[in-house]
Parts: sequence; C-alpha cells; structure tokens
Amino acid sequence: MRKRAESAVRRLGERLSRTVDAIIRFEQDGPVKRVEIVLHAPGKRSLMARSEGRYYGPALSAAIERLTTQIRTLRASRRTAQRAEKATRA
Repeated sequence: MRKRAESAVRRLGERLSRTVDAIIRFEQDGPVKRVEIVLHAPGKRSLMARSEGRYYGPALSAAIERLTTQIRTLRASRRTAQRAEKATRA
C-alpha cells in the first residue's frame, strides 16, 4: 500500500510544478481506515485530500482522485488567469 501511495504522489507531484514534499498518513479507528495526503509546494497553498473507508485501498484511491481534481482545478485557474492577462495587454 505504501509503494502504491508513493508512486501516486510522485505522479501528482509531476503535474504540480515544484512540489517540495508530501505527507501520507494511514490511520485506523476501529473498522474505519483513513488516508490523508498533503502536498507542499513553494508559493502555493498546501493541497490536502482525506478519505476514509472500510479498507485502505479504496480510501487511498479516493484521496488520490480528490488531489487530482484539486491540481486540475488549480492548473485550469492558472491558465484562465494567464489568458486574461494576455487579453488585457492586447
């Protein structure tokens, strides 16, 4: 499970430029398994995703999907801002 989480975080780090580090937490509270992933990058807010489930596998997949969505949104908003800046210069 750890290797799967590390490889997923590496892939996400490549999509988010200049990722400094990541924290992956696996927690268990009775039958509930929880996975939390935090990505840090300079000049940006930290991206955090948490998911829980009965097993670690599905919880990890859901947390990775949530981080992917956050990165996609961040990149799209950055592109929109760049387009707006170009339009104001022209």
